[in-house]
Amino acid sequence: MTLFPPRREGDSPLKKTRIHINNNNTSIASTGAELLVQCLEEQGVQYIFGIPGAKVDTIFDVLSDHGPRLILCRHEQNAAFMAGMIGLLTGTPGVCLVTSGPGVTNLTTGLSTATCDGYPLVALGGNVRRGMRHIKTHQCLNNVGVMQPVTKYAVEVYDGNSIPEVVVNAFRQSITPPLGASFISLPQDVLVGAVDTTPIRFFPPGGRGAFSVEAVKNAAAIINSAKMPVVFAGVSASRPEVTQALRRLLNQYPMPFVNTYQASGVLPRELFNCYAGSLGIFQNQPGDRLLKKADVVITVGFDPVEYDPETWNKGREGTIISIENHIPVIDKYYQPKMELLGEIATNIDELAKHLRPRMDDPTSNPLVMEVQDALLEAKALGARQSGFPIHPMRLIYEMRNLIGDDVTVVCDVGSIYVWMARYFASYEPRRLLFSNGQQTLGVALPWAIATTLARPGEKVISMSGDGGFLFSAMELETAVREKSNFVHLVWRDGSYDLVKIQQQLKYGRSFGVEFGSVDIVKFAESFGAIGLRINSTDDITPLLSRALNLTGPVIVDIPIDYSTNQNLCAAVHEDVGH
Repeated sequence: MTLFPPRREGDSPLKKTRIHINNNNTSIASTGAELLVQCLEEQGVQYIFGIPGAKVDTIFDVLSDHGPRLILCRHEQNAAFMAGMIGLLTGTPGVCLVTSGPGVTNLTTGLSTATCDGYPLVALGGNVRRGMRHIKTHQCLNNVGVMQPVTKYAVEVYDGNSIPEVVVNAFRQSITPPLGASFISLPQDVLVGAVDTTPIRFFPPGGRGAFSVEAVKNAAAIINSAKMPVVFAGVSASRPEVTQALRRLLNQYPMPFVNTYQASGVLPRELFNCYAGSLGIFQNQPGDRLLKKADVVITVGFDPVEYDPETWNKGREGTIISIENHIPVIDKYYQPKMELLGEIATNIDELAKHLRPRMDDPTSNPLVMEVQDALLEAKALGARQSGFPIHPMRLIYEMRNLIGDDVTVVCDVGSIYVWMARYFASYEPRRLLFSNGQQTLGVALPWAIATTLARPGEKVISMSGDGGFLFSAMELETAVREKSNFVHLVWRDGSYDLVKIQQQLKYGRSFGVEFGSVDIVKFAESFGAIGLRINSTDDITPLLSRALNLTGPVIVDIPIDYSTNQNLCAAVHEDVGH
């Protein structure tokens, strides 16, 4: 009796890949797996963040010989986080690779984060052989059905020769605004099966919609007649060319300026006269008062998911002008009077040609000055906080004074995210990074690893609360193995605090938000990382300076004083904010 029937040619995932050479002396893939890797090389992929499995081991076998460098991860969700950050910082979609079944389902949070927050990535997920899809077998899943709600593009490959078309379109969809995730499902037999085609070269997407000089002139006329125009920068304003265009505009025609959390750093230090704050989540910031009084709000690269229009625009009187590289989503609280579509930077530069010099200076308006005074007072308040555990404002004050504008700061979600977004002043785009759409807990540590790859040799600081830290702390082993140089701050208070303070405001009490203590220093050391602890306010600067000069991942435990956290959402009730 034969327990194992003989394998047919092309069936075995263990079959070694063979590469043929054509008459032009170029390699031709013999299997779907080899062709897939060649296609990724053609798209300019440098890294693949992956976790192995039987359905995708043929790809891993090819990668052992050539192709993008494999970064072996400890969880699929974190692999997607890393791929998304690589995509954001390099401009080439990051790639993650996982096996079938739970490997694919574990990607959903990472892909949803990328699509909602605008991070370009292409995810590859294995599946069972096509001939087994009609029966119930282990790790069999409708991959595309699972991924369609959290991606821009999801497709399963049914013929190995279609891999080049699928890959090039997945990459194009990922980097076509609004940026997001693509997903490719790869049945096992397609990967081991024979192919006879070659990769398609990289095709960058074309223009960004219809540019209209007439529309720009009409928008300029509205702004010229406005008493209080305010620029409201969103996520796409952080693209380098858009940031530079905005800076040119505001240097020539100063206007009050606010930004969402993901647009932090768009305004440089020398344009502080325009700055009125970083806004999001809760409508209780000084800049919110300015936004409410503006008769014209010019949204630049703004995505409603960043700051719900229901929160900041409900009941507001005044006009909205949208400058965007794709058609904005309209709802009853976001209805621009003018839409300038196309390349955002091109529209901004054209707008500058039609703006007239003003007799008044909108940035000298008493309300603008009041808002700026409030921001400066908050900074001064931070310097005066001397208690222990450490108040967030004191930590932010010391850290801002310690590091340069070229240091990348990666922030997790929770109370830490609100404190940092409001009060840590950033002066270069994409140097202060958040998950502002899905507000996904646990992104900071994986993002830090990816940032050290995208920006080698640069200083990186990441941070999370003690709740978010343990969502992805298993990747500390990955960071040690990859010799990633970053400092990760753990703001420790022993609770899911952002949930707790909202419960207390709503119900007068909290429940299900406190957890036990973890020795963060010993935890870090158990992975082979360096663990440090701040024991007093006077420790902050010398200990962080020391941490930044160490090699490898450094974890710093910071006992944090969240006693004033209810002020973060003091004006919030059930009908305001989310």
